[in-house]
Amino acid sequence: MTNVALIGCTGMVGAHILTSLLANSSITRVDTISRRTPQAAGASPQPKLTTFVSDDTSKWASQLSSLTPTPSIFISAFATTRGAAGGFENQYKIEHGLNVELAKAARDAGTKVYVLISSSGADIKSGFGYTKMKGEIEEDVKALGFERTVILRPGLITGQRDESRPMEAAVRFVAGAFGKLHSSLKDGWAQDADVIGKAAVNVGLKALDGDVPAGSEKVWVLYGSDIIQHGKA
Repeated sequence: MTNVALIGCTGMVGAHILTSLLANSSITRVDTISRRTPQAAGASPQPKLTTFVSDDTSKWASQLSSLTPTPSIFISAFATTRGAAGGFENQYKIEHGLNVELAKAARDAGTKVYVLISSSGADIKSGFGYTKMKGEIEEDVKALGFERTVILRPGLITGQRDESRPMEAAVRFVAGAFGKLHSSLKDGWAQDADVIGKAAVNVGLKALDGDVPAGSEKVWVLYGSDIIQHGKA
């Protein structure tokens, strides 16, 4: 039986990860850390869900470190936007800073498996600030030396967001239209948030059991087709 901690549980992908965790019978406890109460906590009683809600993100690492029993798996779907953060510099401080700080706290507490929702364009050598930041998060987390690190690199994430992103919504509409014609027209470059959420849980559990592809014993990176495979399994 497995205990899992999750940050980013109120986002589009994170909410689906939480739903999948709660539905999985092999997971006995789920701890979330967030600024807002996750929707799943307000729907119906969730005996295995414990939430920590605080706007003061400086408290998050100590909260994660104090969890008993220690989570076997730590999943991060935590991200923000340039607009919400008030510029890219603040976005970097928040998204990179919190992801790495919480990963360190989980590693030091004894968590074995770390699962990160990243981006298909993540690259520390990228000339674009966002994709470079994603690449730096990946590299800094890998350097922490978890027993196993799992990185999901989805393409365009399709689904319903709470906040308005008109440009992205237009592309998601196109992806949805292609998907209705045939899944192969969409799956290579866009994945549904619920599929990503299920994949994150499934591969996290596989990594904990040591069921990873050859050559990925320490770091397992999954792209679009891999996410589809494990999210629809």
